Amino acid sequence: MQNIEVAWIFTELADLLELNGEDIYKIRAYRRAAEVIAKVEEPLQELHRRKLLSKLPGVGKAIEGKIEEILETGKLAKHQKLLQEIPLGVLEIKQLPGIGPNRARTLYKELGISNLAELEQAVQQRQVRTLKGFSAKVEWDILNGIEMIRNRRGRTRLSVSRELAEELIKFFKLLPGTVEIEVAGSTRRWKETVGDLDLVAAAEEPAPLLRALATHPRVKDILEEQENRIRVYTWWGIAVDLQVVSPSEFVATLHRSTGSKAHYAKLQKIAEEQQLRLSHHGLRNQQDHFLPIRQEAEIYQALGMAYVPPELREDNGEVETALAGKLPPLIELADIKGDLHIHTTWSDSALEIDDIINRCREKGYSYAAITDHSRSLKIANGLDLDRLEQQHQIIRERDQELADFALLTGVEMDILPNGELDYPDEILEKMDVVIGSVHMGFKQSKKDMTRRITKAMENEHVDIIAHMSGRILGKREPYDIDMEALIETAAKTGTILEINSSPDRLDINEVYARKARDMGVKISINTDAHDLRRLDEMVYGVAVARRAWLEPQDVINTLNIEDLREVLR
Repeated sequence: MQNIEVAWIFTELADLLELNGEDIYKIRAYRRAAEVIAKVEEPLQELHRRKLLSKLPGVGKAIEGKIEEILETGKLAKHQKLLQEIPLGVLEIKQLPGIGPNRARTLYKELGISNLAELEQAVQQRQVRTLKGFSAKVEWDILNGIEMIRNRRGRTRLSVSRELAEELIKFFKLLPGTVEIEVAGSTRRWKETVGDLDLVAAAEEPAPLLRALATHPRVKDILEEQENRIRVYTWWGIAVDLQVVSPSEFVATLHRSTGSKAHYAKLQKIAEEQQLRLSHHGLRNQQDHFLPIRQEAEIYQALGMAYVPPELREDNGEVETALAGKLPPLIELADIKGDLHIHTTWSDSALEIDDIINRCREKGYSYAAITDHSRSLKIANGLDLDRLEQQHQIIRERDQELADFALLTGVEMDILPNGELDYPDEILEKMDVVIGSVHMGFKQSKKDMTRRITKAMENEHVDIIAHMSGRILGKREPYDIDMEALIETAAKTGTILEINSSPDRLDINEVYARKARDMGVKISINTDAHDLRRLDEMVYGVAVARRAWLEPQDVINTLNIEDLREVLR
């Protein structure tokens, strides 16, 4: 039995104990043992023969005995017993993106959910959002995850691919043979959906890494195997393609595997014009010598170009602009100073106001806006005028108590089908941030829907239009709407357009964000968060902005609070 297989048993044992709600220190001990075992270069069988297992860090008598049991019998009785006690369906629920052992245990213990069918029914009956730490957005993620598991075809949301990549990369870095490993392909270019997950690793020996992925608990099937490559299908409904190359070829292979194909083909043509040859082996000159390449920037430098970030490598003019040395300084996540679209328990979120303050301060933000739903959206517990005033009074009081953080009043207000707003002007003018959005009447004609949002933009109190196209990736097509006309209107009225960072929206997309920038329209990048995890999704909105060639000056929530208030005013 290979070391990695023993490590997997301890990993799953820890997950099963967590599902059972057992002692956290015991769970951590098994997870620590799994990490240690995965790093050990010498076979455990040999260490066992030489009575050296107890010398491994964190391996005491109890864990040593369990390792010996696995080596001698091929399994662990405690692990097998828990597999019998916990329904297999709960383990499948644990595999859903964003769920994990903690949330799976809550679903099982609190609602008695023991399989995907029961979970789907509970979500449809809106029972899951009532649990602590869950929300309507989490329910949406669950339905997406269930569909991915059931459907092996199509494209997957970027967030799923990146979450899986993070987990796998962390795992591979534990293995003694791994020199380097990075995500590649459309996931590295931050495309909104991906066909599969590409990973490139550097190692002297490919076999141990390939075998480790083949036996990984996330892997359902092996689709293809080669000498230095393996393609597998995971329980998450996405294929993973791992290529392992020598350390000397890592940078060149990562660059080629990142793509896009059109971008890379242009670079190869430029290389040929300079009597060079660009391939996954590296950059070769006329004397058949490889140029020393330690990082991707050196490839572009050798071709007489500025470095092109992965998000721009789509053959959308970036090659020509880089040759001219005129690529813009793209916005970075660190430039964001606050989030202007966040929901609380006052409407349909799992977040308390203090949760938002604490997490945003942890992120280094200077401000945040509380923007719960307006009264017409009853399904989301929208705020009537009395509740709105009560909430805003609390927000103002909390803002006064905060010395180094600004808490802004606001609302995500429905734009009604006739273009009227959900609150009167005398209410809106008192708020710091007014976001207009559409949540009903999706099937209006293109003319009516465009007129509807135009009318909202023309109201002086509407600061931002949220998720303007209305799309939900893989679920709902954009409204029938004239986006170009609305961008022109926003330029005239000074209305800010949102890039919604939620990975199932990413709306507006990079095409329209770039057009808005070119028209002089300002952008706000917001999470639309309904739980703590969603507050971490700002990075996806920033990625859209980077793909749109946006600079910090194009985005209002890169401003300090004084300048932001002036823009909103």
